[in-house]
Amino acid sequence: MAHCRTRRTPFVAATGGGSSSSSMTAGITRPTKHRRHHLLLLALLVYHLLAATTARAYAPLSDVSLARILSGVADLDANTGALLAPILIPRVPGTAGSEKAQRHFADFFARHLPLWTLEWHNSTATTPATGDMLVPFANLVFRRDPPWVVAEAEAGAGAGAATAAPGDVARLTLAAHYDSLYRPEGFVGAVDSAAPCAMLLHVARSIDAALTSKWDAMRAAGHAPDGLEEEKGVQILFLDGEEAWVSWTDSDSLYGSRALAQTWETTEHEGIFSTPLQAISMFVLLDLLGAPGPRVPSYFAQTHWVYQHLAAAEGRLRKLGALETEASNNHPFLPEARKRPEQFTRGFVQDDHVPFMERGVDVLHIIPTPFPDVWHTLDDDGAHLDPPTVRDWATIMTAFVAEWMELDGFLPPVPLPEDTKKRAKTYTEKSEL
Repeated sequence: MAHCRTRRTPFVAATGGGSSSSSMTAGITRPTKHRRHHLLLLALLVYHLLAATTARAYAPLSDVSLARILSGVADLDANTGALLAPILIPRVPGTAGSEKAQRHFADFFARHLPLWTLEWHNSTATTPATGDMLVPFANLVFRRDPPWVVAEAEAGAGAGAATAAPGDVARLTLAAHYDSLYRPEGFVGAVDSAAPCAMLLHVARSIDAALTSKWDAMRAAGHAPDGLEEEKGVQILFLDGEEAWVSWTDSDSLYGSRALAQTWETTEHEGIFSTPLQAISMFVLLDLLGAPGPRVPSYFAQTHWVYQHLAAAEGRLRKLGALETEASNNHPFLPEARKRPEQFTRGFVQDDHVPFMERGVDVLHIIPTPFPDVWHTLDDDGAHLDPPTVRDWATIMTAFVAEWMELDGFLPPVPLPEDTKKRAKTYTEKSEL
């Protein structure tokens, strides 16, 4: 099918969010029955060790803090919302619509979140639809590091003992693509992926003040980086050129993410992490979100512990009445929290995470299966978004990022809406039944 994102058998290990190249897996003999048994035991051991060690860096929010992340979702309205409405237009790479989306992101951070830095990553490529013409692709990287992290040049010039270099920061990386299909003409791509981009804008705005409060408190408590322990930052990637121009292939897709991953793999700097790629603590990719009734599986055993935290946040938010959509205990947005290691397969959805995953980056892919009915049709527009689902995804993702960044106790208080209290009471009554 033209413009089709296919599900393929990957060349990564079934237990991995990271991967090795296809050449490394070629020629491996089929395991014997006993060997398969030992490999399964080894996979289980690695799974539990990873869950035990990496989960320490994740701090669930208290109920009080969870209730403080509910403001601002009105800006996600498809018609009037300041975060979403301006980008519900065709955004084909190299066109005026694409440039308008870029300005929307840049202006939002410049006006509302000035402490975030912007890095542009530009590349060009030919496509099967445009012949020899070079098409420009622009990735936007917005980053918020602790205030004691200084630029590379300043660190080299001796900026002082109480500083850290960019290479000392492990960054939670949130990503979505902002381009839209070349054909059919006029395609908007609301779930694919204007709404996920707007959700990430909401997340950034929601955690910004809490990040400042946390880092101010750390400074006041005498925190001094020593270069031996990693710092924790966050970056948001708006990726260009995800869509195929004619038909999905390894060369006709993922134009922006392929170029960015290659650049970050070969860019070296001093610090605990020698490249920007190594500094990615988790690559969280949002795609095809905003249609009603989503079901997002857990794709990778290696990052299942992260999926479980995200699912736990959804469950707690539902219990508190913070989510508008209704979900039975068996059908939440994230239904596979109890998935067992042996249930993971080698299949996954081709998307912007692949160039990073091929280079060993851990990935959490938040994309529903099956895809929404409007996928790659002209009906994928603002009118076909489900507003409560859009708002709920924004709330769930904000909770997850706040927990990853350990912001409990630093989120500013907000009044709890009456409808939230009613939903919490209803959820509790249904759960008891």
